[in-house]
Formats: sequence, structure tokens, C-alpha cells
Amino acid sequence: MNNPKMTYFPEQDVIHLAMTDEEEAGSMELSPHITAELNAEGELIGIEILKASVFLRDFILESTQAKLMQMRKLAG
Repeated sequence: MNNPKMTYFPEQDVIHLAMTDEEEAGSMELSPHITAELNAEGELIGIEILKASVFLRDFILESTQAKLMQMRKLAG
């Protein structure tokens, strides 16, 4: 992971994170909208996130809610 590069494609609402410049030899679906891209040795070289705006919204909301709940427990 020398110099990861993230690209957003707004027309498709896709985020692509390339960890290397290696050629993709295969892929594996991690969840319905997240795909891991693999090189010939089966090592992770990239990640593709479909419906990226929904994914980020949900991730941020869930993270924020979890932090707020933690803070409430500590304060209460």
C-alpha cells in the first residue's frame, strides 16, 4: 500500500480505492455493494463501493450514533 488512490465516479455513484497499480486478476464480493479486487496471488489491490453516497451516509450516521451512545453512558 505505497500510495493508495481514491476515485469517485459521480455518474455511477461508485468509489474506487486502488492500493497498487497491479493488474486485477480476480475479485470477491464482500457485501452486496462492496467488491475486493485481487491480484494474481490473491492479494488485495483495490476496493470498489457501489451506491457510495448511501454507504457513506449510513456509515457516518451509524458511527456518530455509536459515539453519542458511548458519551451518554460515560456522562450518565
